[in-house]
Amino acid sequence: MYNEIYKNKKVFITGHTGFKGSWLAIWLTQLGAKVCGYSLEPNTKPSMFNELNISGKIEKSVIGDILDTEKLEKTMRECKPDIIFHLAAQPLVRLSYSEPVLTYQTNVIGTLNVLETARKTPSVKAFVNVTTDKCYENKEVKRGYKEDDPMGGYDMYSSSKGCVEIMSSSYRRSFLQKENTYAMATARAGNVIGGGDWALDRLIPDCIRGINKGIDIEIRNPIAVRPWQHVLEPLSGYLLLGEKLLTDGKKYADGFNFGPNEESILTVAEVAKQLTEIYGKGKVVIGEKSPLHEAGLLMLNIEKAKKVLGWQPAYTANEALQKTVEWYRHFYNKDIDMYEFTCRQIDEYAGRIV
Repeated sequence: MYNEIYKNKKVFITGHTGFKGSWLAIWLTQLGAKVCGYSLEPNTKPSMFNELNISGKIEKSVIGDILDTEKLEKTMRECKPDIIFHLAAQPLVRLSYSEPVLTYQTNVIGTLNVLETARKTPSVKAFVNVTTDKCYENKEVKRGYKEDDPMGGYDMYSSSKGCVEIMSSSYRRSFLQKENTYAMATARAGNVIGGGDWALDRLIPDCIRGINKGIDIEIRNPIAVRPWQHVLEPLSGYLLLGEKLLTDGKKYADGFNFGPNEESILTVAEVAKQLTEIYGKGKVVIGEKSPLHEAGLLMLNIEKAKKVLGWQPAYTANEALQKTVEWYRHFYNKDIDMYEFTCRQIDEYAGRIV
């Protein structure tokens, strides 16, 4: 896969203890990469990172803050990465209302720190900068946002990621035009689901908690529309983008959307209902609408990733939910080695895209 570009490559992942970071670390290890992770401690209990002992499966795992420039520079200098996948972030919309300063410090200043540290590290050739579909100025229109649509954001999380996109574009034009500099692209994904996510205020983890505690699953905004995709979908896009940056450099140094096909753009209520049907238990109820603003309609246009990168999604929303339920069911039944099962899910997905 990926023309074996990652075999024996040194890969630096920020945010490797998180949900997406854990899946990416495992996949890169399967591809033969030497993974160095830099992140805060996992912020959920349980966490995929700890439950699957990912620190023992990768080359190096460092607990650190991207706001700690001295430790970040020391770690990157020692790891000498060929490519960086920057996933570290404060990723929750609702938390950004109570922690706006932390959100901006981590997402904007933290990203700038990683960009600058990479510029001081001669080994770095490519940089995949992960943002979000929420970086766009959302006008609740019935079409998918394209990469050249205006950046924006109503809440502090979304606007911080819009700032990251603008800053990344400026940084690229200011510092990364010369031949001896690394190639940096931004990646914008939709609502990501999959096994191993226990974050608060996310639909799937909330559903799983409700099912396993035997309590009603309350949903705040049942008619909100989102682009749902299994975690391996955007990760396959990041890996493909990384391959292109490593082999063709600046040609692919741009922004790319990685989202599902239109049939997987569903309401919150539809997703919760499908999940309980697949699981075979769980009761969904409509809770009180949150006083905090949340987007009602958000979709991505993925034509650029299809045409320029040759990427496309492999799973429908229903298939993504089936894979997600399968993961959690095994985890709570304790009937299988979860690291091996996660690797198997990656292999199954890889078989769909090669």
